[in-house]
Amino acid sequence: MKKMKRQIIAIGGGSFASEPDNPALELYVLDQARTRNPSVCFVPTAAGDATTYVAKFYAAYTRLRCRPTHLPFFERTPDLRKLLLAQDVIYVGGGNTKSMLGVWREWQMPQILRQALHAGTVLAGISAGAICWFETGITDSWAGRLAPLPCLGWLPNACCPHYDGEKERRPAVRELVSKGLVPETLALDDGAAAHFVGRKLKRIVVSRPSAGAYRVHRVGRRAIETPLPVERLPKASL
Repeated sequence: MKKMKRQIIAIGGGSFASEPDNPALELYVLDQARTRNPSVCFVPTAAGDATTYVAKFYAAYTRLRCRPTHLPFFERTPDLRKLLLAQDVIYVGGGNTKSMLGVWREWQMPQILRQALHAGTVLAGISAGAICWFETGITDSWAGRLAPLPCLGWLPNACCPHYDGEKERRPAVRELVSKGLVPETLALDDGAAAHFVGRKLKRIVVSRPSAGAYRVHRVGRRAIETPLPVERLPKASL
């Protein structure tokens, strides 16, 4: 049996919810799918299945070469295995990561997502949907300061989204790393997407001229921030 690539694409911010006229990141995700007209399921659990968020997803993806659907958890939950294992791409939205993972675990969804990943489904996501795949995510799930959260652990170390989009992100990450409270952290600006194959980072692509990504690691008692190479995606139009 042919071994399928296990692909995860973690997006730091932006994408269809805030850049509806520049679907560069969406097109990049779709291009990694195993078919030319991929089925794409949006999972808005972290936002409590917010109807406006779901509407923005459909507004963007119905204009692209794909077959979009979404997973509603907070109505009558569908057969998760049947729905998710039929997808070429599963796209997880942003919101409250801790609450999302709590719901997922109650429904045994991580096991289904892992099965989909190993079968060749591309797992992608933004913000909460980006950090959930790592050992640790830097999250604002709690009111107050940013804090580390144990996540699924399918990708190594820690991840922080919105690194340039929210002013408290950079100092919080540096403090957490310098104190040894989180491991080495992949920090992603809005508009940056990290593409992993297996557990290895393949490339980082960006949809904004100023977007970047960084490795933040501890040396002694200091946090060292190192820019990572990025590939600029061409501006896309609908």
